[in-house]
Amino acid sequence: MRTHESEEMYLETILLLRERGACVHAIDIAGELGYAKSSVSRAMGLLHKKGYIEIGEDDEIRLTGAGQAKASDIYERHRVITALLVRMGADEKMAEENACRIEHVITPDLFEIMKKFIKGN
Repeated sequence: MRTHESEEMYLETILLLRERGACVHAIDIAGELGYAKSSVSRAMGLLHKKGYIEIGEDDEIRLTGAGQAKASDIYERHRVITALLVRMGADEKMAEENACRIEHVITPDLFEIMKKFIKGN
């Protein structure tokens, strides 16, 4: 993996595939992201070394507690930022695309402000 952003993207993808009820394998992630399986396999090795995932004997990929927490935080940022952009007038597609970019660079303080705004507090 080249950047922190790609690490987060992989974790978020694993989370979303699991939420759909799928057993997650590298080939599933590759298909979802449009990446080569070899690139995904390398990335999974790095995520495993960092303690974010476990890889079973059947090559099923599971998030660890730390991986689940990080993936959930990433996905929450994505949902809140998307909702805010839609509320501001962006169409769903534009909001999704830009939320994917913004979620990786936003500061925690600004994210909390956005979250409060969306919740109406």
